[in-house]
Amino acid sequence: MTPVDPTLSSPRIDAVGDRCLLIGVGDTVDPETSARVFGLVRRLKERPIAGVFDIVPAFTTVALHYRPELLGAAPFEALRAAVLERLAEPLDTAASAGRSIDIPVCYGGELGPDLADVAAQCGLTTEQVIERHMQSAHRIYMLGFAPGFPFIGGLDPALKMPRRSSPRTRIPPGSVGIARDQSCVYPLETPGGWNLIGRTPVRLFDPAADPPCLLAPGDRVRFVRIDEPTYQNLLEAQP
Repeated sequence: MTPVDPTLSSPRIDAVGDRCLLIGVGDTVDPETSARVFGLVRRLKERPIAGVFDIVPAFTTVALHYRPELLGAAPFEALRAAVLERLAEPLDTAASAGRSIDIPVCYGGELGPDLADVAAQCGLTTEQVIERHMQSAHRIYMLGFAPGFPFIGGLDPALKMPRRSSPRTRIPPGSVGIARDQSCVYPLETPGGWNLIGRTPVRLFDPAADPPCLLAPGDRVRFVRIDEPTYQNLLEAQP
């Protein structure tokens, strides 16, 4: 067990409306803060609180959505006390929080239109960008922006760069992008400003599936390189 982090000895606990409680576990987006987030999520799942029906991890917070009628006359205070009671013991921030998932990616060309620009800005060849991206320790911090959209930490520092100065209005589903110290995969056609280096044929969001999102916060992701014919074959094989 890892000793509880000092930021959790007196965590930020705020009301978000009358049916959501927000727990802050840090101020920076980094692996250590993410480990605290998922350590807290595990604790809350191992020791559930009556009335809480959803636990939502984010970069530095955990939101608890609850039914106030099940928590007595002072629901927020009761829930806050239950949270503090669960934080009285050290959190295990080292345990694995999720699955390991391989995502096939066809890098460059029309499927990764920003690959050459990323390489030029980072002082690398396109092959070096691809290798460093595949070898990065990718882990999903949170889902947001669009259904199933993963914010993935762990990007090799050599690939750190800003978002595009001019966002695109339409990005195809499956596009793999990088910005700052993170990667992402666009599950749907949306606008966006990430630097696109490849595309996966894997469907990340299917409203008819159970669960509808392929990826989840805490999952570890390994990007695996495929060629364009393989990409097309896998895309056509999607249901």
